[in-house]
Amino acid sequence: EAPQPFITRCEFIGGKFVYAVRVDTSEGFELCPADACSIEDQFCPVGETPPAKFEIVEGFTHPILAQLEAFLAANEIAVAGIEIIEDRDGNVYAYDVNTNTNYNSDAEAKAGTYGMLELATFLGDALHAKTK
Repeated sequence: EAPQPFITRCEFIGGKFVYAVRVDTSEGFELCPADACSIEDQFCPVGETPPAKFEIVEGFTHPILAQLEAFLAANEIAVAGIEIIEDRDGNVYAYDVNTNTNYNSDAEAKAGTYGMLELATFLGDALHAKTK
């Protein structure tokens, strides 16, 4: 059981950590960060602005990142979203590996970092390397 109602989704492109997204689970365990999954304010009273469900964590560092990158390299996975959770004793568990990923445009715009841009650059570089 987590001491606080959130999980962290770590995004990797080219097998390298790009950013972490804090996902608020206080209203349930809906983890899809994609814009297509957004319910926006459909269930919010008029005039209230709910807190962001997905928020990029500035400067996220954690020792598990090296383990996750090693896992991706060993399994030849270049692009992934890996979800982690910390229990009340401080133990961190990686419990879900997605070998495709979704990005939340609102969270990215607020943080000024863009997963799709990173992905396009990675794929462009890979394509360029293949055509040499």
